[in-house]
Parts: sequence; C-alpha cells; structure tokens
Amino acid sequence: MYMIHWPFPIEYVEEAWETLAELKKEGKVGEIGVSNFSVEQMEMIKPVHPIAFLEPPYSMLERGVETGILDYCSKNNIGIITYSSLQQGLLTGVPYPLEKMTPNDVRRRSAHYIEPEFSINLKLGDELMAYAKKSGHTGAQLAIAWNLRRPEVTSAITGARKPAEIEDSSKGADWTLTKEDIAAVEKLLDKRLEALKALPKPPAK
Repeated sequence: MYMIHWPFPIEYVEEAWETLAELKKEGKVGEIGVSNFSVEQMEMIKPVHPIAFLEPPYSMLERGVETGILDYCSKNNIGIITYSSLQQGLLTGVPYPLEKMTPNDVRRRSAHYIEPEFSINLKLGDELMAYAKKSGHTGAQLAIAWNLRRPEVTSAITGARKPAEIEDSSKGADWTLTKEDIAAVEKLLDKRLEALKALPKPPAK
C-alpha cells in the first residue's frame, strides 16, 4: 500500500497521483491511496485512477469524517484506515504523562492536550475506561471497537510504545459494540461537549 500523505502543495497532487498509478501499473506497489484528503480532492484525482483507500484522522474526539467523507468512500468503494484512533492516548484512560513529553512532541500542540480542554478529556478517558471494564475490556479496546462500529471503516491504526499495548488495543477488533454500548458512549461524549460549552469564553481581542 502506497499513499499520498497530505494533499500539499495542491498543484502537484494530480501529477503525484499519476506517478502512483504508474507504479501500480508496473506492479511495484499493490494498492494506492491517500491520507487527509477531502471529498473535493479525491474527486479531483479519481478520473486518473480509482482510490483504493483513504487514511483520515478519526476518533471519538475527531468526528469530521462522519460528515460526508464516510458516505463518499462507501459509495466509491474506498476503504478507510483511521489514524489517531486512540486520540494519542487520551481515550485509553492512561494517557502519556505531559511531564514526560519532549518539547517538540506533537501532542503539546494539540488542543486536546491543552487546558482547560485537557482535564475534560482526561475525565472522559476515565469514564470510558470504567465503562469498558464492566465487560472485561479496556479503554483502548473500546476506542478501537467504536471506530470499527462504522461499516465504512476497514481498519484502525493505533500507536504503541511497547508490545503489551499492541496486544491490548488489537483485541478491540474482536469486540462488536451493541446498540446499548454505542448509546452509552454517545452519552459520555455529549457530556464532554456540554462541559466544553460551559467553559468561559476567551476575551475578545
């Protein structure tokens, strides 16, 4: 699998896609796809060669693909491989400690890791972990199972610092969430959104 990771600079995307299509034709790669592309950008390159897969960010905290992209991929037979499925550890209930992050760690630039949202997200992670534990699962497994509840999603990528974390999160693929499970998670996510809305508004500049 070979992909264009970002559609930038946009003026070179069609040429890059033509190159990937040629590599596939020559048998040098198996399937070709894109990452972080919008529907409009996928439409732009589709006439050159069909898109086999899209790799978008998708998690309980990043649900942008639910508006248009999942439906588009389903209609065009494009597989979806989600990344940041655990939202960089926040959805596991055991996120990586801030004090251990290096100054250039990308999580330090994420709004999800910056106060006051960070504390709200930590609480959500704890609640998700507690819910998962009721059925003998972990927070990471719940986050993966939640992504895979969507039929358009063909696989979910997770990061790991040690083998045990891979063994843990991968079991989420074997957990089929019930309607009750999904409703319980959505209730927790709604609760998080309400907490975010209740935060004081920043002063106008």
